[in-house]
Amino acid sequence: MTFFYKLSIMMGIIVVLSNYLVQFPVQYFELNEILTYGAFTYPVTFFITDLANRAYGKIVARKIVYIGFAIGVVLTLIVSTNYADLISVRIAIGSGTAFLIAQNLDVLIFDFLRKKTWFIAPLTSSIFGSIIDTLLFFSISFYATEIPWISLALGDLSVKLFIALSMLIPFRLLLSSIKDISEKNYTKAL
Repeated sequence: MTFFYKLSIMMGIIVVLSNYLVQFPVQYFELNEILTYGAFTYPVTFFITDLANRAYGKIVARKIVYIGFAIGVVLTLIVSTNYADLISVRIAIGSGTAFLIAQNLDVLIFDFLRKKTWFIAPLTSSIFGSIIDTLLFFSISFYATEIPWISLALGDLSVKLFIALSMLIPFRLLLSSIKDISEKNYTKAL
């Protein structure tokens, strides 16, 4: 299985897992008002997008985003959407909207900064993507509900930024094994 397919499948799995886990607040250390379990898994999507962008370029990175989106939406609708619960439906809509906009922003920023020092592109694109994703997801999913969405969004964003920083370690370790494949050679790489 090529790197492209591995990244696409991983993206879909992380999206589904995150969409499911965001429904559950962290019940330890009085974090239930500021953090859900989805905050720990979702930032990995930016890592996957950045790996794809480094390996294949922005066109293929977008394809992985769309494949991950398709897998994620289909499985989320089947696995974790309770159609009788408006919040669950809003989570699905908010997740899809936020994912597509934030991931495409990540792709653009990464591509713009790709020639800078190795950590600038993944860190900057993940930070901006995380901010946009968090704002869109929580406002679409929880605005005008009794859920403390602003505090949850701030807690979620804090974890996303910490994980974005942490993901620099595996990103750097994988850099030597990732070839910067041009879009022309994309079909050969598959």
